[in-house]
Amino acid sequence: MQHIDLDEPATQETIATIIGTSRQAVSDVEQRGIARRDDALCTWLASYIGNLRETAAGRQAAYGELDLVTERARLARAQALRVEMQNAIAQRELAPVSVIAEVLGRVGRQIAVTLEAIPIQLKRRSSIAMDDLEYITREIVRARNLAACVELDLSDLVDADTAADVQPDDSTAA
Repeated sequence: MQHIDLDEPATQETIATIIGTSRQAVSDVEQRGIARRDDALCTWLASYIGNLRETAAGRQAAYGELDLVTERARLARAQALRVEMQNAIAQRELAPVSVIAEVLGRVGRQIAVTLEAIPIQLKRRSSIAMDDLEYITREIVRARNLAACVELDLSDLVDADTAADVQPDDSTAA
């Protein structure tokens, strides 16, 4: 059996023999930055064993795997967001876009019916000139058509909310 100096750098072949793996596996450990090629053998082994310990304890991801701590934090964040959304819905601070679109559609139809009745009521109740009545009717039709073309675009609202959140509070300015 040959004598190995732990304070001297060792070859990949020597390290592979000591830990019971291939030279390629040792090279892979070095490429991943777990241990450095020119470290003393004792330092190389300490780095390698420390990495194995952290990986086994779940505090560090094995090469190519997900980090358990990071994944738990991501899951906790997702769960917290879900609970916040459920609370906002329960407190009627949040509603699905489909519900909001349906409500706006109903309101729009009610407004359209009211607007369409204006020329008829004016004709019955006043002595408005026919040209004026036709002008009012055209303007109502134009307004109704504009309203019908409106699409729900939340990006404008989100950008405005984000900008409002970033604005400094005037009461704190000195």
